[in-house]
Amino acid sequence: MTTVQQALARIIDTCQPATLVVCGEIAGEVGDHWCRHHSESAMTTLDTSAPNDAFPLPETQDLALVTNTLEHLNHDEGQVLLGQLRNYGTHQIAVVVKDCPGWSFTDFIGLGFRRQAELGDEDSPLTLYTYNIDSYNHKRAWNNPDNWANPEMWDKAWW
Repeated sequence: MTTVQQALARIIDTCQPATLVVCGEIAGEVGDHWCRHHSESAMTTLDTSAPNDAFPLPETQDLALVTNTLEHLNHDEGQVLLGQLRNYGTHQIAVVVKDCPGWSFTDFIGLGFRRQAELGDEDSPLTLYTYNIDSYNHKRAWNNPDNWANPEMWDKAWW
């Protein structure tokens, strides 16, 4: 069984972030461990009770880790947090959330996340969701000028 720490450590090791934003106790521990062993890395810590107060972030971050935070925010605040991290703050995001009525699979899918793993045990199930700006929107063969109506009329007529 993979623990939350192991799953996040694998993600951070794969990403090799120079800049990291963390929110939550376990995320902070994993981020701290990474920064201690990679002195060139910088970490920003968000307050779990009011994480949205930190935005806008001073620079785009390479990776965000969020643990034990969404369960304690109302749904709207949680969506704002994930949306700001996704749209303005980071290239990759890893979120670990408890199985709770406030958050469902479709909430994360709607924000562009993928379900990566089921963690924890049957008494306290946890789910790891990830977002990667480089892979969340796959290329489609039809989405190019060759397959659109009247490409020969581009920049010739405006209506």
